[in-house]
Amino acid sequence: MSFFSTRGGACVTASQAILWGLAKDGGLYVPSMFPQLSSERMASLCGASYQEQAARILRDYLEDYTIAEIEQSVNAAYDDKHFDDPAVTPLHTLMPDVHVLELFHGPTLAFKDVALNLLPHLIRLAAKKNDEEREISILVATSGDTGKAALEGFKDVPGTSCTVFYPYGGVSRMQELQMATTGGGNTHVIGVKGNFDDAQTGVKQIFASDRREGWAKESGVRLSSANSINLGRLAPQVAYYYKAYADLVLTGAIALGDEVNFVVPTGNFGDILAGEFARRMGLPVGKLICASNANNVLTDFIRTGCYDRRRAFHKTISPSMDILVSSNLERYLYLASGGDTKLVARLMASLNDEGAYQAPESLVDAMHRRFDAYCASDAMCAHTIRRVWESERYLLDPHTAVAWSAMEQFRKEADNGLATVVLATASPYKFSRDVLESISGKVIENGFEAMDALNAMTGVPVPKNLAALRDQKARFTDCVEKGALLEYVQKAVKA
Repeated sequence: MSFFSTRGGACVTASQAILWGLAKDGGLYVPSMFPQLSSERMASLCGASYQEQAARILRDYLEDYTIAEIEQSVNAAYDDKHFDDPAVTPLHTLMPDVHVLELFHGPTLAFKDVALNLLPHLIRLAAKKNDEEREISILVATSGDTGKAALEGFKDVPGTSCTVFYPYGGVSRMQELQMATTGGGNTHVIGVKGNFDDAQTGVKQIFASDRREGWAKESGVRLSSANSINLGRLAPQVAYYYKAYADLVLTGAIALGDEVNFVVPTGNFGDILAGEFARRMGLPVGKLICASNANNVLTDFIRTGCYDRRRAFHKTISPSMDILVSSNLERYLYLASGGDTKLVARLMASLNDEGAYQAPESLVDAMHRRFDAYCASDAMCAHTIRRVWESERYLLDPHTAVAWSAMEQFRKEADNGLATVVLATASPYKFSRDVLESISGKVIENGFEAMDALNAMTGVPVPKNLAALRDQKARFTDCVEKGALLEYVQKAVKA
């Protein structure tokens, strides 16, 4: 299978797309076609292990990787050393026809682990396949969770380094500690004086810089990305949509062939786009429901076709969704327009130059057939956390609470009667202060004290990886201006 840039670049192999991260023209790599899973193949996934399911799906995308390479990589990424649940992404039924897919059982307790535990294996293999002998320097912009997941995935991996930029003061204290205490001789963490969009824009500018190849080659490195702009981040996420569907079939909640809704807390549009990839492969998906917090640029776009980042930026209790420029939406524009690279390039130029664009009516109509969108304020989110705890004895993190609120709004306004899966993207203990305040009204600023209080109140076990942070000291304290990311990377590379 070949991959093309959303802006019209030449085709590349899967390993090249994963190794390079971003296309030279600034576009994102998309598959030339979507492999189709027949009903027979879908039936074969039911009862298979997560590792088997992931390997079968990835084989269709990663054609220049051998089956043995994919299976070995998947087995290493999803073993019991990295994931604390044998199901990897367990599914729980909380209400009739409402199920929660838990994606936070990996080392950093966020959904990003599913892809970022696998990505280092794929990148190392990609380097070998393309005779790349230089060090692979991974650059990451994070709104909270991607950073730590990437750091853990690439920590002390030979032939790689990993540099993470995060919005200083724009992530939870627990998220910041997770990143700042990371070990490994090849890791770097830098705060950016700005928001996530500033960090993401800075990283994309590094990749787009005319000087990139020159100084990178001179310094003996190959730049790549672990953000969801990298195909190697996106493809592994497709697997857990199939895993959720197979679990529903196995439990008798649905019959094979029944459609299912998925509700996804969404910031950069990568997680929900993986669901669209799954649908295009043949997974029976009813609606993909995009859940936004107060930074509801995606909700407005899905409803109106107008993408406008010229709005107030809100710091919320769901910081991983505090995003106004959703990079992966570019991939959807390409797919929904039938591969119209000129249109995509024009819309992206308008977004960059004017801060907004209006999608064609035909694209908006196509989007409405498959997507719906709702948003939730911090107050709605807190109320949802409390209600779900009181009624179901289930503890939601703020991001999952946004998705739950969106699910409830959908069922009131446009219910299609289908079974619905809510993606739970993070452990509630990563946001102990806000979850505790939501269910009890008690405010404890110290994150570890809030964690202890939440545990005492609910009895929900504290994840070992978070409890261990209590005794660790921060290794990284650097902070840079939002326009200085390129200079920082150049210095780090030379060092």
